[in-house]
Amino acid sequence: MNVIVICLDTMRADIIGEGQRLSHVQTPSMDQLARQGVVFDRAFGEGQPTLQARRSFFTGMRCFPWRFNEDRRGAWHHAAGWHKIPAVHDTIAERLVRHGYYTGLITDTHHMFKPTMNYWRGFCSWEHVRGQVDDHWRGGTRAMIEPLIRELVREPIDWERHLVLAQYLLNNRDRRSDDDYLPARVFGTASRWLEDNHTNGPFFLWVDGFDPHEPWDPPAHYAERYQSGYDGINFIWPGTQGPEATEDEVQHLCANYFGEVTFVDHCIGRMLETVDALGLWDDTIIVLTSDHGTQILDHGGLGKGPSNLRPYNTGINMVVRHPDGPRGEHVPGFVQAHDLPATLLEMLDIPAELDGRDFWPLVTGEADSIRDHVVIGWGDWSNGRARGRASVRDDEWSYVIGTGYEDETPELYDLTADPTEDHNVIGEHPDAVALQRRRLEAVMGQPLPGEHAEMCTRDVTAPAHQCRKARIATRGEY
Repeated sequence: MNVIVICLDTMRADIIGEGQRLSHVQTPSMDQLARQGVVFDRAFGEGQPTLQARRSFFTGMRCFPWRFNEDRRGAWHHAAGWHKIPAVHDTIAERLVRHGYYTGLITDTHHMFKPTMNYWRGFCSWEHVRGQVDDHWRGGTRAMIEPLIRELVREPIDWERHLVLAQYLLNNRDRRSDDDYLPARVFGTASRWLEDNHTNGPFFLWVDGFDPHEPWDPPAHYAERYQSGYDGINFIWPGTQGPEATEDEVQHLCANYFGEVTFVDHCIGRMLETVDALGLWDDTIIVLTSDHGTQILDHGGLGKGPSNLRPYNTGINMVVRHPDGPRGEHVPGFVQAHDLPATLLEMLDIPAELDGRDFWPLVTGEADSIRDHVVIGWGDWSNGRARGRASVRDDEWSYVIGTGYEDETPELYDLTADPTEDHNVIGEHPDAVALQRRRLEAVMGQPLPGEHAEMCTRDVTAPAHQCRKARIATRGEY
């Protein structure tokens, strides 16, 4: 049995399928995949955001609590959990190689390739599609991108504030058609990998698309499906619009996100056409998942982060299409990111002892649940110490509190009376708070607020990042 996993970054879990809060967003390819498979309606991350989530996916081991002091030199990102895969954890790719699988990784998620990282472990072939965000791929000067950036931000241009956006524009300044955009390049590369390797069976292909992560920068005609007639600044990054933004400008940001999602869906559809042309449906498990979501004006915000651990941020997509069915089913039980390796390995009759749990018994009816609550950590850092916030969620309550520091603003939401988590009732239900605290402390192995083992410091040298700042400070160039 072959396996294809499609992992998207910053893809909300309430878009795919009918009846979702954002089901007006056009995702015909992913909708069709959901109709052909099983949708897990309460899937959540384990450790978040980006690298933490992928470590959960790749190893089936918990990332939270933050407990590994791995080398971060040159990584220029220091959130808790933001590091390579520990040597003591086998990856699913390594396990599958040992059982005769030909493994491949296709991705533009550049964080996996920063100095000291090792996320290609176990992959017989891998391709890093260059050009995302602050991937230091192409150099240049301000003059090369000044006309481009003037379309995206307010005047006067604050070049230092927009360092990451400037690097992204340098990387992508030669785009001429939709096929030059990163999602098209990623899924086009995945299609070629399938054409080259579909007879090298069994195979395992992980396709990791960084979009719809910001910048929300689809070909313009995709955004125009959600907002027509806009002729203002083309804001593509939440926060660049500023507090003076008009309603039209904010809606344009949302339209760009929706357009990005639809464009990604189109690119996935083209890859699935390759699956069809190669006749792979009958012997291939296909999984669609994501690392986390983002706010799209929920509670008035845009973007994501540890300050807001509601489901539009912490929820993930989890759609599994198995050749033997079932089709179009929805499963309500809790599942988490680190359950995916355990589930796939069990399907393939490969034994493994992991933190994650096989969730397929929820589909076959052998189990009603594999857990009665989920614990989710979102990495952060402060003063050289690992920290973050954690969410403990069950059928009745959502509890959120900081870890690694004294959090003066913990949260508790009554999900029965307040399913959208609008009203913090932390002072009204001490028994619920006590229960959720015990569950979190059990995962952490110590009383709250606890102290995480990881050290996170900004003193680590990051040459590319420092050079980028130096160019602006000294020569007025990018």
